[in-house]
Amino acid sequence: MFLRNLRSAATLLVAMTLLLGIAYPLLVTGVAGLAFPARAAGSLIYKDGRPIGSRLIGQAFSDPRHFWGRPSATTPQPYNALASGGSNLGPLNPALLDQVRADAMGLREADPGNRAPPPVELVTASASGLDPDISPAAAHYQAARVARARGVDVAAVDALIDAHRRGPLLGFIGEPTINVLELNLALDELGWRATR
Repeated sequence: MFLRNLRSAATLLVAMTLLLGIAYPLLVTGVAGLAFPARAAGSLIYKDGRPIGSRLIGQAFSDPRHFWGRPSATTPQPYNALASGGSNLGPLNPALLDQVRADAMGLREADPGNRAPPPVELVTASASGLDPDISPAAAHYQAARVARARGVDVAAVDALIDAHRRGPLLGFIGEPTINVLELNLALDELGWRATR
């Protein structure tokens, strides 16, 4: 009786492992690859036939000619997908307040003429630390710096921002966003060069 139950349990374990651990994941991966090939491959962005990033993971930009994304809380380098996660610093933690002040000061130093308060997402990391998007307000906040660094009219940069604005999911879920990497690639493709 015991051996019969053990054999049944082992058979069920092997069958469920094959079905749910191998067959089902392969089926779902295959269907996703056929139905959504770009997304299943990581939503990669290509330039000159080479992958340069993903629409799903932010990148660190520090050049004043580019838009900057949200700060990343990952270590040892920013936007490290292997270290994804928030800083776990609470809103009253002095370390978080110091980081926000430092990020705000960095934004002011990069654009001394901009006296507007920076949007909160430009001084705080997202929960994952990998957020590739910013709000239209955060992009417009940086428009004057980018325009000045590239020697173009700020209205042209604002128009490019508006052209890259994505609406909420299904028209009502979430907020409008702009993918920072895609916006910076569009800037570079226009051929606007720095004046300094």
